[in-house]
Amino acid sequence: MRFLMVGAGALGGYFGGRLLEAGRDLTFLLRPRRAAQIAKTGLVVHSPFGNLQLPSPPHVLAEDIRAPFDVVVVGSKAYDLDATMASFAPAVGPDTVILPLLNGMSHIDRLAERFGSERVLGGLCMISATLDDEGRVLHLNDMHGLAFGERAGGRSARVDAIAAQFAGAKFDATLSENISQDMWEKWVFIASAAGLTSLMRASIGDIASAGGQDVALAIFDECCAIAAHNGFAPRPAAVERGRAIMTAPGSPMTASMYKDIVRGAPVEADHIVGDLLGRAPAASSSCAPSVLRTAYVHLKAYEARRAREAA
Repeated sequence: MRFLMVGAGALGGYFGGRLLEAGRDLTFLLRPRRAAQIAKTGLVVHSPFGNLQLPSPPHVLAEDIRAPFDVVVVGSKAYDLDATMASFAPAVGPDTVILPLLNGMSHIDRLAERFGSERVLGGLCMISATLDDEGRVLHLNDMHGLAFGERAGGRSARVDAIAAQFAGAKFDATLSENISQDMWEKWVFIASAAGLTSLMRASIGDIASAGGQDVALAIFDECCAIAAHNGFAPRPAAVERGRAIMTAPGSPMTASMYKDIVRGAPVEADHIVGDLLGRAPAASSSCAPSVLRTAYVHLKAYEARRAREAA
């Protein structure tokens, strides 16, 4: 089974590197700048689960793709998705499966519209990783999970085949028979944490020390209610875990969106927070703005200021 990993950033570099480490047939699709960087340093991963250095990982530029791949793994940011789809389009053949690892749900519709719904699986990953200034992948926590499955649920020959390829690689792979539910539960948590820590410009622990647990629970419960309205009410274990993480005293956790704001980078405001907010039931016009709505306006104001300063 031939895999094309779109990009070798923090996410693609980690999971792609682990699959190469396990001897799988994987090629990175790279942009010229990242290709030049990896040609110089190799692919370097620093992780609590063992470091990895691949001097010359297989890679290709978009214009050099000559044949379809069996599985295309996509982990780009949502704001780059259009360009990303164009880059890997030559790799998609009649039997190609696309495994996206983005947060949220609207990317599924965009991929399905471009390549056909039948080609698009559901997927998510649980990892905290970043690239340093030298292009090394730094794995920052003790989670490295990747879940995938048929969006309609159940199993199929193709996801079983992918599971067999993932088996033995140094990450936690899960073939989920309810991946859409899993994706919604992650979306609820990511939107809550991103909205809260970006709005407050603070970690979960600092918000808790300020007495803000009620605000944290308000945004989390609002996101849960939106998921339930769309037929994906988070399961009790996910609710319990989310509420505990969102209010944990002393927690240094901040969302990656908060980190993006701190360094002046683009953010996935519409994809993570705005799209979820747009799926909420109609609110009474007399209602005060919710915490989620306030967080979204805050993110859009950041985007407006960033665009103005770049002009």
